[in-house]
Amino acid sequence: MRVLVTNDDGISSPGLHALAVAVADAGHEPVVAAPSSDWSGASACLGPLDDPDRVPVAKVDVPGLVGDTAVGWSVGAPPALISMLADLGGFGPPPEMVVAGINRGPNTGRSTLFSGTIGAVLAGERFGLSGMAVSADVEVTGGTGAVGAPGPVHWETAAEVARVVLAWLVDAPARTVLNVNAPDAPLADLRGVRWAGLAPVGGVRTVITGRDDHGLDLDLVANDEPMPDDSDTALVRAGWATVTPLVGTSAIEAPLPVEEWERALGRGA
Repeated sequence: MRVLVTNDDGISSPGLHALAVAVADAGHEPVVAAPSSDWSGASACLGPLDDPDRVPVAKVDVPGLVGDTAVGWSVGAPPALISMLADLGGFGPPPEMVVAGINRGPNTGRSTLFSGTIGAVLAGERFGLSGMAVSADVEVTGGTGAVGAPGPVHWETAAEVARVVLAWLVDAPARTVLNVNAPDAPLADLRGVRWAGLAPVGGVRTVITGRDDHGLDLDLVANDEPMPDDSDTALVRAGWATVTPLVGTSAIEAPLPVEEWERALGRGA
């Protein structure tokens, strides 16, 4: 299967490279196309672009891969747009699946709404593709506002979980979207895999640390609020990998006072 491998941390991320190798090890053809710069928090945005009529791309070598798949694409665009461009044939034949990550930091709770990693997968779902977003629960380092500041990350743990889950996802119904989070711990220390609901909040949160007449100062800190025991945030912190099926933007049946609205607009009976 031809699988788009992308992320929001950028083309140089070792998490991206580890995920591409996991896809190859699972017997699939990874097509690596990722942003040329960091688009963390971009959700499913399609811009802004320097030139709305042209997206810059450049071929790059992907560490860990061999043969034709060892050449990927550095793209001057956010991950959701990269996913869309892949479906349009921008990087060769369209992919049959989208995997994104491995994100440097958790994508749990309400963070799933803002994640560019997840945005890429949901964009693929709109084109009829299944997909998987993968994240490593890298701790927030105090004072810098950075998730996953310099230091070793156990990419191999999240990559191995992704490889195993991918085997199931290949045969799942079309447009199945999974959000996978793994602890930043050696694979030998992984407790197992659990289904998880979304926590009320994410594993990290944004705080305002100062303000003046010209702006607001922000920082990203670890979230120490209590979480439900079966939530993704709590389970990952306890040493489990979590898998959460997500539903994209789909219309739902719901009772709406349409006739009342029409009368208020002077329409209808």
